[in-house]
Parts: sequence; C-alpha cells; structure tokens
Amino acid sequence: MQLLLLLRHASACYPCVLAWEAVQVFHGPWTGRRGASPFGRLEGTFTCPPGGMIRSIPEFQSKKVHIQDPDRVEHLICGLIKGGASKLQVVSDFDMTLSRFSYNGKRCSTCHNVIDKCKLLTEEAAKELCDLKDKYYPIEMDPKLSSEDKFPFMVEWWTKAHGVMSQLDIHKDKLTEIVQESDAMLRDGCDVFLNALNAHNVPLIVLSAGLGDILEEIIQQANLLHPNVHVIANYMDFDEKGRIKGFKGEMIHTYNKRDGALRHSGYFDLLRNNSNVILLGDTMGDLTMADGIPNVQNVLKIGFLNDKIDGLMETFLAAYDIVLVQDETLDLVNAIMQKVLY
Repeated sequence: MQLLLLLRHASACYPCVLAWEAVQVFHGPWTGRRGASPFGRLEGTFTCPPGGMIRSIPEFQSKKVHIQDPDRVEHLICGLIKGGASKLQVVSDFDMTLSRFSYNGKRCSTCHNVIDKCKLLTEEAAKELCDLKDKYYPIEMDPKLSSEDKFPFMVEWWTKAHGVMSQLDIHKDKLTEIVQESDAMLRDGCDVFLNALNAHNVPLIVLSAGLGDILEEIIQQANLLHPNVHVIANYMDFDEKGRIKGFKGEMIHTYNKRDGALRHSGYFDLLRNNSNVILLGDTMGDLTMADGIPNVQNVLKIGFLNDKIDGLMETFLAAYDIVLVQDETLDLVNAIMQKVLY
C-alpha cells in the first residue's frame, strides 16, 4: 500500500514520469525505461498516451504547423521524453531561427544586417553590402538550386561582406550600442526556452553563419546568455586599439555548417551522453548542424519556413520533421520542451 501511494505521488508531482500504476492506463506504441526516479532506486516506465503526443499538445493544432510523417514525429517526441533532460542537447541556428524574421510586417535584422544598417557605416559601404545581399540572397533561397550549387556563391558573399566590414571604423566597445539601436529581435518565447534549458542544465549549441560578437550581444542584452550556451559562429578580430581588422578562424556560411560542427567535434564528445537532439533551423544548410554529435539516438528537426513559402514548402517537409510556417514564436518548441523537461 505504501508503495502504491508513493507511485501515485510520483505521478502527480512529475507528470512526465509516468509511474507503474499509470502504465495500466496508457498503452501507446512506444515504451521505454526511464532513469532512476527522484524517490531513490525505483524506476518507472514512460508510455505514449492514447492518440499520441501530437494530440495531447494543443500547439500542434495551429495552422502554422506542418508535418509530413506524424508517426515519425510521435516516435521522436516519445524518445525525447523517455530520455528526459539528462539525455538532451539542443543545436540551433540563430538568425531567423532564435531571432525573428519579421515584426509588424517589417523584416528584422540578422547579425550581419545589424552592422549593415548601423550609423557607423559610410554611404559607400552601406550600398556595397546592400548590393551583395540583393545579388546573393535570392541564390541562397532559390529552391531550384542544390546546397552544392549554392556553396560557392555563399563563399563569395561572406568573403566580400567580411572584407567590406573589415575596412569599417567599428570598435569593440561600440557593439553594445550598435545592437541596442538595431531592430534585431528574439522570437516570442525565446526567454522561456533559454531559461528552461539553463534551469535543467541542457546544453544549447548555437551554430550560426552570423557574427558571433553580435549574436552574443543580442542574447546578453536580453539577459539570456547563460552558462549552458555554446556559440560557434564568425567572430570579429580586433587590433590592440579595439578596431576591427578582420575575422577569426575559418568562415561559417549557410551551407558549410557540417564542417563547422565537425571542427568542434571535441566539444560534442563531451556531450556524448546527451544522445537526444532537438535541431532548430531555417534553411536546408541547417540540417547538417548535428553531424558532429556522437551516439545520437533521436534527432527531432524543426524548421522555420519564413520566406519563399510556395517554392520551399515541399522541400522543407521532406527534410524537417516539423515545419513552422511564418511563425514568429517558439510556442510549439516550448510546448515540446515542457513535456521533455518537466
């Protein structure tokens, strides 16, 4: 009797830890053992509820949510819940993934755009950077071109843009002000997302083709740059007077993120027990961000389709497990995290 009361208490206090008594009610298709319960050596069993996790999470009912293979998504989410926080890591893009694509109908700045639009730019430099975007952005988003086709054009774009930026009179101590004056914004719910990951010691790897200095400043100004966040991006190199003189290390652009991930495989090795992954991205290039992770068991890929909807929908649905169309929030991601972490 005491054991039964204990199990009922565990079920009430920890909804994701379904105790043995609950298993008699929920007979879903995916079942697995969880780790030790908070009540000592006792172990429970997680079983997906009747009708599946998708039906039990209201955010999945939004018209912005598109799924090609619901059974696969059910299986992955159940695997993530079974593993819990201790088995989880998140790998995410930043620009237009953690940050907003638009606000009130107006495009928000990416990390590079923060520099492109800052008041320290000369008129000539601003025009040059704008011309580069007008030339290369349509290529980046062209659904008819493969990632391999786009690769050399992205190298050209990043190389030329970084070359222009390296000639600017930008000082490190001005970055805070530059970001404050920009229209770069985090997605709604990003604070809930980042705080929850930090509270449960879940590693967040931000693998970005953007500017690491600007990226960190955006997150820092929101008081969300927690110790569990590890950023892999393009970092500016400053001279002894704090003026930009170039960029550090090898370039990361939209379609070489697999190389960026593999160059940091030593960091991923430290997380080899975190075998469940939630991947967040907004391009086809983001799909390779988890390639450097060892011992992967479950990878749930969530794609934000922000632009060129008609041309890219079919491609995104075939590549990402969940596609969020013109959704400027992290509501669905947070709803899934609620099930996994709590």
